[in-house]
Amino acid sequence: MGIALSSERLLLREMIIADAENLFLLNSNPEVIQYTGDVMFHSVDDALNLLRNYDQYEKYKMGRLSLFDKASGEYIGWCGLKYLEEIDQVDIGYRLLKQHWGKGYATEAARVCLDYGFNTLNLGEIIGTAMLENTASINVFKKLGMKYDTDEPCGDMPGVIYKIKKSEWK
Repeated sequence: MGIALSSERLLLREMIIADAENLFLLNSNPEVIQYTGDVMFHSVDDALNLLRNYDQYEKYKMGRLSLFDKASGEYIGWCGLKYLEEIDQVDIGYRLLKQHWGKGYATEAARVCLDYGFNTLNLGEIIGTAMLENTASINVFKKLGMKYDTDEPCGDMPGVIYKIKKSEWK
């Protein structure tokens, strides 16, 4: 299998068709997607369509990765890097099932992904984008050592961009 990463508590691997049900549960919860700008999934077919057309791994050797609890194997959500062709930047992102919020999983998984980006892919800089109201994601950016860069709309809402350079990564 392609990209597979791990941390003390977490396993991250490329999303596969078998993840469709979990991805549907994640993206069909209005609270989970509230600050994403994404459209809610209405069926497992919506998830399957995303998975079948996802090309980040092949094109850029990065992508959103399914996230699992190492001890139990339970699905937590996803985390990973995404190349944003329209602005020629790499973005760190994460999305967790609500029952896993507040456990430090987003920060832990994002650290592993930033390390992969800087030390395996040799990226010079990684950004994080969030709606201004998404204080939880912004707090994760800060915990990762990312610094505020600019205001930038996120979907149709006010947003911010945080950045971290390879030279700033610990």
